[in-house]
Amino acid sequence: QEQLVESGGGLVQAGGSLRLSCAASGRTFTYYRMGWFRQAPGKEREFVASIAWSGGSISYADSVKGRFTISRDNAKITVYLQMSSLKSEDTAVYYCAAASNWQGSRRYDYWGQGTQVTVSS
Repeated sequence: QEQLVESGGGLVQAGGSLRLSCAASGRTFTYYRMGWFRQAPGKEREFVASIAWSGGSISYADSVKGRFTISRDNAKITVYLQMSSLKSEDTAVYYCAAASNWQGSRRYDYWGQGTQVTVSS
């Protein structure tokens, strides 16, 4: 069964760093576009970053540009989100997602369970 499992969340002080990981089961994820999203309490889920299967075509939300870096290791079927210079407004549950047909649908159809990131000021 294909699934995504996030890890690496936790409590960090403002200005600190964390690295989130998203481990995928199922070789087909190697060919999927992968993304990170987040949802803060009382807010809508928002896009954070995404990366194509090749490791290219990287996109970031304006709010994280220059602070977050997305990457992937297809041999390990894992996607990472390196977060630096964290701010209190980065506090949220972070979700990993995969798009099996990005070119055709422009939608993510696999989601992880989420990992909590809390930034204390």
